[in-house]
Amino acid sequence: MVQRHRHYYGEDPSQWGELFLPEVPDGGAHRGVAVVIHGGYWRSKYGAELGEPLAVDLATHGMAAWNLEYRRAGNGGGWPHTFRDILAGVDTLQELAGPHVLDLAKVVALGHSAGGHLAVWAAGRDRLAQLGLEAEHREMATKDDGVRLTGVVSQSGVLDLAEAEKLNLSDGAVANFLGGPPSEFPGRYRYADPMAALPLDVPVYAVHATEDGDVPLAMSTSYVEAGRSGPVPAQLVTVPGDHYALIGPGSQAYRKCRGFVQELLR
Repeated sequence: MVQRHRHYYGEDPSQWGELFLPEVPDGGAHRGVAVVIHGGYWRSKYGAELGEPLAVDLATHGMAAWNLEYRRAGNGGGWPHTFRDILAGVDTLQELAGPHVLDLAKVVALGHSAGGHLAVWAAGRDRLAQLGLEAEHREMATKDDGVRLTGVVSQSGVLDLAEAEKLNLSDGAVANFLGGPPSEFPGRYRYADPMAALPLDVPVYAVHATEDGDVPLAMSTSYVEAGRSGPVPAQLVTVPGDHYALIGPGSQAYRKCRGFVQELLR
């Protein structure tokens, strides 16, 4: 039987997550945590209800899952608040580890679409201070002792932010998210782009649906190509279906993603 516990990590109504936990033997701990980060092109009309079926499925298959909500553009999010929320939400696992017997040696993010962007971006948090963007780094107010992601499964993630802006994906979603065009905020665009933090030293599976009409396959292929020479090259995996097949728990596309999460948590 899966248990669920809601916890807030801030005062805003969108600063919360739900922890879905499988049963463990008495005295046992949950081996690792999967952080589910929903998509929706960072807009407020899409919320954590998109990630809930995935978190339930992961817990049903024996994994602790943290379905993370965050402020989005239109309800107090955007730059820098969405980014702060993602890191704060992940870091909240430190507080939950004791009460819920979580082993944080392995923490893996599963992110869909814009959530894939945020998941891969968060995996590069250690590299952000090295980008030479001191003003943006101060705005982020990152801390040095947070929870480090040990792997990411990106589901048709928006992993090449500069190109996504050029393509005007989802009617200007990137500019809406970051507060304006790259000509006005070049530092924000570089800081927010997962491409800038390459190479990463954690495994990333860039899973992309072959019939995805919302996020072009190039968002994943560009990222994988750019990081090919790094210590842990990202892996491109294509799966059948459209954009939403990736978050349908009964689909082949999603089952592939679940398998990668299981592998990364071993």
